Amino acid sequence: MSDNLFLNSEKKPLGYETLVSAKLGKNSLLGIIAIHNTNLGPALGGCRMFPYKSKENAIFDVLRLSRGMTHKAAVAGLPLGGGKAVIIGDPSKDKSPSLWHDFGKMIQLLAGKYITAEDVGTSLEDMVEVKKETKYVTGLPEEKGGNGDPSPVTANGVYWGIKASLKYVFGNEKIKNKKFAIQGLGKVGFSLAELLAKDEGRPYVADIDNEKVEKCEKEFSAIPMDIEEIYSAPVDVFSPSALGAIINQETIPNLKCKIIAGPANNQLADENRDAKLLEDSQILYAPDFAINSGGLINVAGEVLGYNKNQAIKRSKKVYHILLKIYNMAKERKITTAKAAIKLAEERINNY
Repeated sequence: MSDNLFLNSEKKPLGYETLVSAKLGKNSLLGIIAIHNTNLGPALGGCRMFPYKSKENAIFDVLRLSRGMTHKAAVAGLPLGGGKAVIIGDPSKDKSPSLWHDFGKMIQLLAGKYITAEDVGTSLEDMVEVKKETKYVTGLPEEKGGNGDPSPVTANGVYWGIKASLKYVFGNEKIKNKKFAIQGLGKVGFSLAELLAKDEGRPYVADIDNEKVEKCEKEFSAIPMDIEEIYSAPVDVFSPSALGAIINQETIPNLKCKIIAGPANNQLADENRDAKLLEDSQILYAPDFAINSGGLINVAGEVLGYNKNQAIKRSKKVYHILLKIYNMAKERKITTAKAAIKLAEERINNY
């Protein structure tokens, strides 16, 4: 563990406030923090641990993700800005207490401008270690005073976002007898399948883990599908719940749905091109950072002072947020992706 952690200032693009890096832990893994915008409040965003092929790839990811967090917080109406952290390393073998303690020191040096949380490759337990060196951390287990796993709150927000999307397209929000393709059965995807099945929706599911598919089939009478075939499933709603960039020029022509509404981040490979392709195909797109904001609402509760049950209730706001985005897109004759960004930027600029 480093006694004197040194922050390196990296060259930041126009529009970003801070981009710094530091060597962390006994293996000197590179950690990078990007702060995009703090107009509305301190930047809140998770820490992602991933074996990036290069520092350049990691910087590209942290910049993209931090900008998304700014928009997510603004659209959700939270008094928070956008930031993100990445650590270049393999989460299955490179974690250590010294890594998290140094990461906590790195955050502390930013004096409250950035607040971290769990993300891909990190866990609630990792955040407990980070908290030993800084108070600027959320996403803690409930027994440690946090709001715990954000997955149920994220799934609940997506559920309400789907209901808003059904209302906009079909004139009613009924889930019963509607068909839903869920691509990816992680914690959020599985929870979403459960919520839809409880309302007598018909889940079609796909995941690289066959055990998850079989469990979903057994518990929710879900229809199992191949990971590639799920794109062409004859459904009302396609719900990306795993990797990003899966809505693109190759996959859009295969879609049979009327709505894309799911929890995955960065679903569109090209934000402008693919949003327009979906619009031309008469497929309604629920902008990902708006519909999946329940996870942020959950961890924000630890900063703003509300509990897990209150976070679940607040995630219902996604319903009204999406209807506002859809109506703005219609009125201004722009894609829903552009409308969501405009809604976020108007709130930031008018604050």
